[in-house]
Amino acid sequence: MRAQWRNAKGTAFVGHRSPAFGRRRKRLRDIDLIVDLGEEPLSGRWWRGVATLSALCASVAVLAPAPFEPLPASPSDLVGSAEADQFREIAIGSMAQGSRTGGRMAETRLVEPLTQAPDRPTIELFARLGSGDGIARLLARSGVGYAEAGEVARLIASAAPGGIPAGTSVSIRLGRRSPSGVRPVDRIALRAGLDLDLAVTGGAGGLKLSATRIAVDTTPLRVRGRVGDGLYWALRASGVSPQAAGEYLRALATQIDVGSEVGPNDRFDLIIANRRAATGESQEGPLLYAAIDRSAASDIRLMKWTVGGRIDWMDVNGAGRQVASTIWPVAARITSGFGMRYHPILHFGRMHKGIDFGAHYGQPIVATADGQVTRAGWAGGYGRQVRLAHGAGMATSYNHMSRIIVEPGSIVRQGQVIGYVGSSGLSTGPHLHYEVYRNGVAVNPMGVKFGGHAVVQGDELARFKARISQLMRVGTR
Repeated sequence: MRAQWRNAKGTAFVGHRSPAFGRRRKRLRDIDLIVDLGEEPLSGRWWRGVATLSALCASVAVLAPAPFEPLPASPSDLVGSAEADQFREIAIGSMAQGSRTGGRMAETRLVEPLTQAPDRPTIELFARLGSGDGIARLLARSGVGYAEAGEVARLIASAAPGGIPAGTSVSIRLGRRSPSGVRPVDRIALRAGLDLDLAVTGGAGGLKLSATRIAVDTTPLRVRGRVGDGLYWALRASGVSPQAAGEYLRALATQIDVGSEVGPNDRFDLIIANRRAATGESQEGPLLYAAIDRSAASDIRLMKWTVGGRIDWMDVNGAGRQVASTIWPVAARITSGFGMRYHPILHFGRMHKGIDFGAHYGQPIVATADGQVTRAGWAGGYGRQVRLAHGAGMATSYNHMSRIIVEPGSIVRQGQVIGYVGSSGLSTGPHLHYEVYRNGVAVNPMGVKFGGHAVVQGDELARFKARISQLMRVGTR
């Protein structure tokens, strides 16, 4: 092969070039022994891979120990079949075998057979009365005979005619099993009430009931404290239950706006009915007295009193005078006020005879004052409407409801639910349109308060004042 090249000065030379010129000489390490037999089948490289694989297999066959067999995957069992059965019964077994439980223990050589198994002389059980359950059914489920369970229930009912409340714990002790296989009642004990312990005992003379009366102190609880950052949480921090705290706030809401007219330095004062047994258990009753001493406004003192079959909060400073103020019909912000406005559907200026509350669909709507339902049904553009008459020419209207739950002619109380927020009638979305009328003329609801009148007089007023004096002597909790 002839080749031409030039030196550094550019002079050309012509001559012969070796075939291996410019190549590196192959070495043994350059030979590729690892070959993918899936590529280039029947090529020289492929046959070299086959030869390598055959050589490896032959080497393994020559060097392998005799006999040539696979190694065991796991050791053999270290326990016998009897021990394995026992392990499975106490849940010592593989998950593949189910880890069976609840069966009888496998026998061992230490087991001694008995000709007769001993029977426990008594059995003690504990049960709790569920909602809608009865004493007879509870005892029958516990193994008491039906006839004896019915007799125990009859004896308990005679001592507690008001019934046993759900959740009551019942202690049951049954005697030695009779030949028929039924265990008789030895003793049934339960707390039938805060002031009553009942026990039914069995014997040769039949079942006998014993009732033990427990002394109960009925002195009410009085709680006082500073409002601080929030009235509700201050009440809860003072140990007042959520139910009593909510009732206290509702009582004050008949006089003031609790959210804006109560300051951090004001002091709350409330009295709660309470029953405390000599054994330590206590049972909270209803709220009796609600008061708040305000540093920047007049104090409020209210007492719960029944007049004409109705329970109301009376202002104790007014000698039994009930002073009720207006409450909002729904817990929501005001989105449109009273007066002229551009109607969003009719697209012209129109008198807006009430105020709109931007409430959510389905929110409850309450009566803003005591009254009588004069209308409850469909009212054209107002949709589903309820109208209440409050006396002295005053009336209120609640519109665009999704549902009405009062009937025409019925009497409603302040705060009573009369329906639910909706978007019926001429409405762009869920809201409550609330109107107030004085002698048939719509007035601004923001400036209306429904006043009260004296409801306690004569001998009733004397009893009212005596009750106030009695409550004021209650100590501080």
